[in-house]
Amino acid sequence: MDKKTIKDIEVAGKTVLVRVDFNVPRNKETGEITNDNRIVAALPTLKYLLEQKPKAIVLFSHLGKVKTEEDKAKNDLAVVAPRLSELLGVDVKFVNCTKGPELEEAVKAADNGQVILVQNTRYEKGESKNDPELGAYWASLGDVFVEDAFGSVHRAHASTAGIPAHLPSAAGFLVEKEIAYIGKAVSDPERPMVAILGGAKVSDKILVIENLLKIADKVIVGGGMSYTFAAAQGHTVGTSLLEEDRIPVAKELIEKAGDKLILPVDAVINNGFSEEGDIKLCEGDIPDGYMGLDIGPKSIENIKNALDGAKTVIWNGPMGVFEMETFAKGTIEVCKALAALDDANTIIGGGDSAAAVMQLGFADKVSHISTGGGASLEYMEGKVLPGIAAIDDK
Repeated sequence: MDKKTIKDIEVAGKTVLVRVDFNVPRNKETGEITNDNRIVAALPTLKYLLEQKPKAIVLFSHLGKVKTEEDKAKNDLAVVAPRLSELLGVDVKFVNCTKGPELEEAVKAADNGQVILVQNTRYEKGESKNDPELGAYWASLGDVFVEDAFGSVHRAHASTAGIPAHLPSAAGFLVEKEIAYIGKAVSDPERPMVAILGGAKVSDKILVIENLLKIADKVIVGGGMSYTFAAAQGHTVGTSLLEEDRIPVAKELIEKAGDKLILPVDAVINNGFSEEGDIKLCEGDIPDGYMGLDIGPKSIENIKNALDGAKTVIWNGPMGVFEMETFAKGTIEVCKALAALDDANTIIGGGDSAAAVMQLGFADKVSHISTGGGASLEYMEGKVLPGIAAIDDK
């Protein structure tokens, strides 16, 4: 990796600003954290920094979307401080503001590696606009900046790209790991390389498919977006998910890709979006009034054959409605196939596929689960990610 990491910078006696990703899911009624994976993911970087005896560690994170006063109340970052304190084993001081004397005093008075968590960065309207004044103000609070929020590096925000414009900067362990896995898979994969793309929309993943067709030896498509490809092949798709305006693009991709692109040949269909109803297997045309909700056994077999001997696999997006047990088989079988690959670099690209792998109990059977759905997708598109570009080069 050609970017500086925290092992390349001196932090002893300094105030270290760290962009973390504490955008944790919470219970709608109680507001309690329902999954602390993102907090846990930040611990290696924070523990290492504490060992280096900094003056203070100041943490910046967003939580949810903040457009109204109601959003502010709903996305108060105070909920994270006690859990972080418990996991980190040190006192975490929460500062209930994003700028002003209270924050400045808290940072100034901090000593002996005091950990400070700043209120939700999105309370500031200038955050998502990368307001240069806001970035400069936050930067003025510290001596050095560490980027460890991979889930946010695809956004040019004041806390991801604005702060490092004014300070020496480095990647934390989490961002370093993401770049090592996804970056290598995209720029220098061990072959054969296979990409598996699922999920609902073709429009979300057209650029990813186009880029991966240049890189991968095989690109497998499943999930809701496969019905747009089925329509492009001339099949009827009933009431399945369909982006009609994307049919021409899907046609183009099929023509360009040749036998590199592997599409489903059968589907598990139902006459409603439910586990009840007239569930059956279907090849070719899906009849009127029916929708495809998972890939069928022949498609599963084709995927397993394509994965045979693969050395690098990137997977982003489930093969069906895995949240319903009846339509989870395609996704489960992909998980099993990845788990069975010997010596392969298997990367799960965040989002729903990461949720599926964890929910179905395969998390420890893959090489890497990305913490950033949107960021990993943009990385796979070959885009420059602003938060990574802002980190100092070695």
